[in-house]
Amino acid sequence: MKQACGSQAFSKSLRLLNASDFQNVFDDAPLRTSHQHFLFLARPNQLACPRLGLVIAKKNIRFAVDRNRMKRLIRETFRVKQHQLAGLDVIVLARKGMNDMDNAKLIEQLEKQWLRLAHLLRKTQKSTDQEIQVPSP
Repeated sequence: MKQACGSQAFSKSLRLLNASDFQNVFDDAPLRTSHQHFLFLARPNQLACPRLGLVIAKKNIRFAVDRNRMKRLIRETFRVKQHQLAGLDVIVLARKGMNDMDNAKLIEQLEKQWLRLAHLLRKTQKSTDQEIQVPSP
């Protein structure tokens, strides 16, 4: 059964699934937010739901158990904040050292980045709304 966008679940519809979806974000990511251990790239989509893609390279996080922990924590923080990110495709890229953070610290940093991304989205939407409402002479 397909989950609705307003749901708190992390259904398949909230994931970037194919290479073209990822490539669209990599090619044109007007919204970026960065941390020492990860990078968020985002692009508006034409959907009511946000979608998440993960790039957790073995080169940066060596052990599978650590990569899986990173993915689980990123998905969980995304799931909680998804209502603030409606209409975005987001890719999270892991950097070296991400696995050295404990869960509490990592969750805290991820939540800060989600809030920064939501702020950038609102700011971008506000500026495009103002451009549209400007009357022409």
